[in-house]
Amino acid sequence: MKIRLVMLGKTRRAELRALLDDYLGRIRRHAEIEALELRDSSAALRKFQLDAAATPATMVVLLDAAGKQFTSEQFARWLAGHRDAGTRELIFLCGDAGGFPEALRRRANAKLSLSTLTLSHELARVLLAEQIYRGFAILSGHPYPK
Repeated sequence: MKIRLVMLGKTRRAELRALLDDYLGRIRRHAEIEALELRDSSAALRKFQLDAAATPATMVVLLDAAGKQFTSEQFARWLAGHRDAGTRELIFLCGDAGGFPEALRRRANAKLSLSTLTLSHELARVLLAEQIYRGFAILSGHPYPK
């Protein structure tokens, strides 16, 4: 299963960029992962809209304050469920302060909330990557989650 993080705007703070890159590297031991940083008006985002609309085996998850909240163990089981059900690609949409265009919000199959707290979009990316890694660590019996 491939995982794609589609993020609006850049991760500018060096310390958060380093953490994000570290977790992406850790995730690569368990799954193929790609992180895309896009501008709202970019041609790449328009291409993503077309690609996402044409791929039925893709699960698109929008990070949203009103989304479903999981414990880390529940999130791990959710990841495993998609992996085991044959989902080819999980796409997480992580917006900037302005969020995502309505067309992409409608395309989402699910909404995920990382916290009831308000997080900066840069910090939310790191938290998402850490939880994806933690989920795979839980599934593989790695001692990281302890």
